Amino acid sequence: MGGRTEAETETAVLLADGSVPLTPEALIAKLEELGIAQRSVEHPPLFTVEQSKALRGQLPGGHTKNLFLRNKKGAMWLVTSLEDRPLDLKKLGELLGGGRLSFGSAERLMRHLGVLPGAVTPLAVINDHEAAVTLVLDAGLLEQEPVNVHPLTNEQTTAMAAADLIRFAESTGHPPRIVDLVQAERDPG
Repeated sequence: MGGRTEAETETAVLLADGSVPLTPEALIAKLEELGIAQRSVEHPPLFTVEQSKALRGQLPGGHTKNLFLRNKKGAMWLVTSLEDRPLDLKKLGELLGGGRLSFGSAERLMRHLGVLPGAVTPLAVINDHEAAVTLVLDAGLLEQEPVNVHPLTNEQTTAMAAADLIRFAESTGHPPRIVDLVQAERDPG
């Protein structure tokens, strides 16, 4: 478990810079290299927050919802929030200064973050060698310990300290933009 199937590997799209996306195993090795303590558990593939809630049992900490977004000009954001956080794309676009936002395509997701739909994770910024994607983290998520994310596959969940998630993102050249998404939803739009 924990990687792309042979068929997926053979048909995988290369990243924007022409390189191959990292495997979950290589990602975990990078976390270890950075001295980031983590714990990963394997499970059947999860594609939705609802599936995750049904399967996870008593995994403690904050669980995430991840949105890969773009605007008409091609700017891209990866927004990671608490799983139950309501998000209004219009308000989010205003907050991020991106104007009208829409979801990025599966092809764009693979080209820039090296993951398939259902496996979107803030850890995928490790595959964005061109720093084309802005990582946005929900301030409320960072109050949770640990933070639970996918390690480039939806067949595993990895738990780590919120501070380590930030440190990891910074190590990839993606200092996260931390946003109070609760306040953003309260502000009139």
